Amino acid sequence: MHHARSLALSFTTITLLACAGSPADTGSALDSALAGKQRSDSNRARDAYRHPKETLQFFGLRDDMTVIELWPGGGWYTEVLAPVLRERGKLVAAYADPAKGAYYTRTRTAFETKLKGEPAVYDKVEVITFHPPESVTLGEVGKADMVLTFRNLHNWMQNGKLDPVFLAAYRALKPGGIFGVVEHRARPDADEATVAKSGYVREDQVIRIAESVGFKLVVKSEINANPKDTKDYPEGVWTLPPNYRLGDVDRAKYAAIGESDRMTLKFIKPKGK
Repeated sequence: MHHARSLALSFTTITLLACAGSPADTGSALDSALAGKQRSDSNRARDAYRHPKETLQFFGLRDDMTVIELWPGGGWYTEVLAPVLRERGKLVAAYADPAKGAYYTRTRTAFETKLKGEPAVYDKVEVITFHPPESVTLGEVGKADMVLTFRNLHNWMQNGKLDPVFLAAYRALKPGGIFGVVEHRARPDADEATVAKSGYVREDQVIRIAESVGFKLVVKSEINANPKDTKDYPEGVWTLPPNYRLGDVDRAKYAAIGESDRMTLKFIKPKGK
């Protein structure tokens, strides 16, 4: 009887672990999402620079998580996150306030139209307004498993809003929750006061601000590094693909460099906080 009970307990444990979502399961779900019809050829072409599967696995994404994506822009990462999280998790898109200007109205309308156009992929995505410093609430405090931001920090840093953004992420996360950051990486000796205007941000500055609100750096990754990026262009990071802000001027040169050199940082909200 004791032996049978042990087997039953072992089976229950294995079943619970299987239901919890394994890295292998999430890897398969990411493969399916990346191959999905919701992605355009132009977005797929950027996988070589953005390494979405490797990046999300580095952050520790599971398909049963509640994930908040800050300012998702055109939804490049939303296209990947939404199908992975649709059945067992939750994706919250924290978008800028459309009332704050024509640009925000246009981009948010385009994003919401994209979601409504493919309900089989995006019907469970929750869209909320997040516009620091006026609106810095990311839902219930301490409920999210992960907060992600991709190439947004320079926007907030230029306007002195980075600290409240990081604090909002910290408050939204559960203890033990992950804050994943990808950003264009400035030279270590770049002027902190002005560098964000170029689209680049110093890595040590990001770490310092994150730790000032309570985060702890878990690990860095060079997944999204690009040693060809010299970071000294006439139009900043937007000189490089995919923007090519200089048009045809030296286009082949910038195409050969590729997209920007990027930091990839994994922070944690310490347990007991």
